[in-house]
Amino acid sequence: MSLEVTGKLLVKYDTQQVSEKFKKREFVLELAEEINGNIYTNFAKMQLVQNKCDIIDRFKEGETVRVSFNIKGNKWERDGKVNYITNLDAWRVESATATPGNAGGGQAAPAYNNNNNQGGANFNAAPSFNQSPETIDDLPF
Repeated sequence: MSLEVTGKLLVKYDTQQVSEKFKKREFVLELAEEINGNIYTNFAKMQLVQNKCDIIDRFKEGETVRVSFNIKGNKWERDGKVNYITNLDAWRVESATATPGNAGGGQAAPAYNNNNNQGGANFNAAPSFNQSPETIDDLPF
């Protein structure tokens, strides 16, 4: 399952060599969400692993970034007790102020924190358009 989130890069940690064959680098995103007129701030610690550890280097703390990630989880038993751990494994980081496919700048992405509609829903509706009668598919299957 691939997910995406946009937030402010708050902290970048150094790369950790966990074992001879595994290394990781953690970073923290500040995520702001408006619900019913109130802004709530959350902090998400994410990690980059193996050859992805260096992709965070080109971003500065305080910069708004868009992160694509997967949720990974592990289960282990110790002293008869079952424990679980969840990791947010980032696999792509890009500037949220550049248009997709144009990392050099350009048009700014919409703010992830704005909510101008009533009722607290935070989404962008798809643009509407009028179809011509020739393009309407009226087949029953």
